Amino acid sequence: MSLDDASQKPHDRLGRLLADDMGLVNTLIRERMASEHAPRIPEVTAHLVEAGGKRLRPMLTLATARMCGYVGEDHLRLAATVEFIHTATLLHDDVVDESGQRRGRPTANLLWDNKSSVLVGDYLFARSFQLMTETGSIRVLDILANASATIAEGEVLQMTAAQNLATDEEVYLKVIRGKTAALFAAACEVGGVIAGVPDAQVAALNAYGDALGISFQIVDDLLDYGGDASATGKNVGDDFRERKLTMPVIQAVAKADTAERAFWQRTIEKGRQEDGDLEQALALIAKHGTMDATREQAVLWADRAKAALDVFPDSDIRGMLVDLADYVVARVR
Repeated sequence: MSLDDASQKPHDRLGRLLADDMGLVNTLIRERMASEHAPRIPEVTAHLVEAGGKRLRPMLTLATARMCGYVGEDHLRLAATVEFIHTATLLHDDVVDESGQRRGRPTANLLWDNKSSVLVGDYLFARSFQLMTETGSIRVLDILANASATIAEGEVLQMTAAQNLATDEEVYLKVIRGKTAALFAAACEVGGVIAGVPDAQVAALNAYGDALGISFQIVDDLLDYGGDASATGKNVGDDFRERKLTMPVIQAVAKADTAERAFWQRTIEKGRQEDGDLEQALALIAKHGTMDATREQAVLWADRAKAALDVFPDSDIRGMLVDLADYVVARVR
């Protein structure tokens, strides 16, 4: 590895390695998000798809397929499928969360309207199923269909658990395993399935994606209370304002005294937030050291992701996937 390569972020190195395939995936995405009869569909989709995201999930499909020795074109279809599923969930999430910013830009529901975002998200889900069936693999269809159902289930669970102070870390993990890790796991798993590797390696890819996705979401939730808005595309405290119970707050609630618990009940459960409440929340999180404790959990899951790859022989891609797990948590070290 050259010094230039070593200084690059792991997903950038993966992007360079997979550049030709990603170019074909991007072409496929643009072709399949077109609509002859409803020009708003490509308008709304392009706003999000072309927003400069890392394309991490489709990249995982391409990377795992290549690591497993796959030769063919189905990995391109599956990578596009994964990106469509992800984009559809983002469109729906922004409506549910009433978000006004995504990746540092106005959300589609803000620029157009909620109806457009929901319906275009539905269109992308339909397109994703068309793409995955083109592989002719029932096993692939089963994995991605299950992931789609799990994502929706995780979002509904979050809606019911997010503002309930009884929500504990176990429920929180169920939420993020559904809303985030399920697609990471499926994106990795299908790469091994189409390559025809043994079941033990397919299971290892699922475990890698699951653990990576959990670590990724824990870090995202951590950055909400201490990240750089220009880097994250989110404003610090968005989760607090949206009354989402994430790990830093769940742990602070668990350690709260009577007065502190009353604060969390007012701001999170009842939604009566006042000027200065975010600063008070940050002070309580700092008092109980829950940022550090949450960071330790993210590192633990990143380590599990790396360990899952032990069943694969050494290769450049395997090394990049290991580095990717380290990078996910390096954002908050």
